[in-house]
Amino acid sequence: MSGTPASGQEAVDQLLKVLDLERLGDGVYRGVSPLVGPQRVYGGQVAAQALVAAGREVDPSRHVHSLHGYFVRPGDPLEPIEYQVESIRDGRSFSVRRCVAVQHGRTIFFMSASFQRVERALDHQLPGPVDVPPPDELPTMVERLAEYPERLGFWSLLPRPIDVRYVGESGWVPPGDRPRAPQQNVWMRFDGRLPDDPLIHVCALAYASDLTLLDSVLSFHGESWGPGGVVGASLDHAMWFHRPFRADEWFLYACSSPSAHGARGLATGRFFTADGQHIGSAVQEGLLRRVGG
Repeated sequence: MSGTPASGQEAVDQLLKVLDLERLGDGVYRGVSPLVGPQRVYGGQVAAQALVAAGREVDPSRHVHSLHGYFVRPGDPLEPIEYQVESIRDGRSFSVRRCVAVQHGRTIFFMSASFQRVERALDHQLPGPVDVPPPDELPTMVERLAEYPERLGFWSLLPRPIDVRYVGESGWVPPGDRPRAPQQNVWMRFDGRLPDDPLIHVCALAYASDLTLLDSVLSFHGESWGPGGVVGASLDHAMWFHRPFRADEWFLYACSSPSAHGARGLATGRFFTADGQHIGSAVQEGLLRRVGG
């Protein structure tokens, strides 16, 4: 694809158009990919669009609290994606939907999502990372990778609706250049105003969740993406949404990897607001192979 990726509010507005699915019929929606992007559809986009489709088939008084999805085939960014939503159950408190993403007559992604009416009960959370510098003291991704233009790769192709600021080194910095910590902390914020609809903010978080999570696997081994390093793909993805939040305000994505084996790496992440509220969690397994291996 050609063109220059948008950034800031323009990129956020483009993302909102991507998330604004066309309704084709009962439980059937169609989504498109950005005009500028990588050779395959970004996994976070597919998960976010699937969640939009599922959420439109649920009473808005019920809010999504979890999703579990599998990436089956790479998506073609030049072709629309059809999302087929099946109603699994509507109980007194919970609704469950299954969504299948289809391209060229084949499933590329499927997901189950559960929605719950608002309830008040037990409430606690474990503390997040401490002594983390605030985002305004950290460089942007463009600034951080300015000395590695050959490694912008994925970042240079994606529209940039998210301001991403690593506390340590990202997986795009060549191995050995700077030390890496097993714990990966990344500040994120959608770089423009989002609508007030809570579903949009949850879908935005799902979009962001796939962006840096597998970096924690590479960080554990001092590896990097791209030439001389590793290529990867998301295999499955699970998320839980714990508390209300706004995705256009800063949140910290604290990630780590408990295991890697057999060309697969497991990564876990927790999302915290700037004032320390634990708003969500993510777990993902990815396929990781050495370049040329």
